[in-house]
Amino acid sequence: MPAKIPATVVTGFLGAGKTTLIRHLLENAQGKRIALVINEFGDLGVDGGILKGCGIENCRDEDVVELSNGCICCTVADDFIPTMEKLLDREDRPDHIVIETSGLALPQPLIRAFNWPGISTRVTVDGVVTVVDGKAVAEGRFAHDIAAIDAQRAADDGLDHETPLSELFEDQIAAADMIVVNKTDLLGAEEAEALAAKLKSEARDGVQVVRAAMGALPVEVLLGQGAAAEADMEARHEVHHHHDHDDEDDDHHDAAHHHGHDEFESFVVTRSEVTDPKAFAAQVSEVIRAHDILRLKGFVAVAGKPMRLTLQAVGPRVDTHFDRPFGTEPRETRLVVIGEAGLDRAAIEAALAA
Repeated sequence: MPAKIPATVVTGFLGAGKTTLIRHLLENAQGKRIALVINEFGDLGVDGGILKGCGIENCRDEDVVELSNGCICCTVADDFIPTMEKLLDREDRPDHIVIETSGLALPQPLIRAFNWPGISTRVTVDGVVTVVDGKAVAEGRFAHDIAAIDAQRAADDGLDHETPLSELFEDQIAAADMIVVNKTDLLGAEEAEALAAKLKSEARDGVQVVRAAMGALPVEVLLGQGAAAEADMEARHEVHHHHDHDDEDDDHHDAAHHHGHDEFESFVVTRSEVTDPKAFAAQVSEVIRAHDILRLKGFVAVAGKPMRLTLQAVGPRVDTHFDRPFGTEPRETRLVVIGEAGLDRAAIEAALAA
């Protein structure tokens, strides 16, 4: 059976910067073929218009699908499932699917939809990315323009849940595998750090919180989380609401070519063979927690084993498997460490070599 296609769900209120983040992702996709499912609001078609015909090589018009019949979590059976089936039935199936929800969408019903029989064996939720308007939240609001959100709510005839914005925000945080505190260029360094720490304390254990300006995040940070969120719904506690909904998203910022990649760093750590792979995986997890590492991946040489051990870690979750013999490659452990700028490289290298 072919491997499941990974899908990333991008959620967050109107104006948080979802569309800008996705455009930046497309511009830096590194050859990955990405299909987009955009939950537009009514007849506006703003986000799809921004992304269609945008001149980005990996962004063909046929790879951008707009769902405009209302909030995506309220139209799962009628709109979302048939759309996914069409994407998955294509001969040129995408490498990755990115779904931008309406700003009013409850994330959990959408994630649960990936368990539907027609798609459950063919696609998986690689991760849920919640985009937060850092400036607005720091000022005690959930979005830059609450009036615009209320207007969208009132205009969506298909909305069947009346969720207060505070509860919807809690749902978006509860569902997240990664929280992107966007617009940090509008905050002071201490203010941005304090907000990120607060959101991390409110999220599930292991959820990554990263800061961004203009949605500029490296593709290797956003994609490849391997969360299989649809199989992990119990951990994503849903706030109880009356089913009613809120809006969509379009970033009022201009998608300028401002790439904040210098806010992230990566480096390679090498060490000798390890004797106990399980103990080493636990050691890696502890190092990740201690140094707030986003991703860690590479190959491990295990004493007495001809096969190399592939290791991939997202947050404190570490997955390993033996993939193939080393052959003529040196029998050494090589790990790539990825995180926000300012990692203590010497301490990390020492801790992984211990």
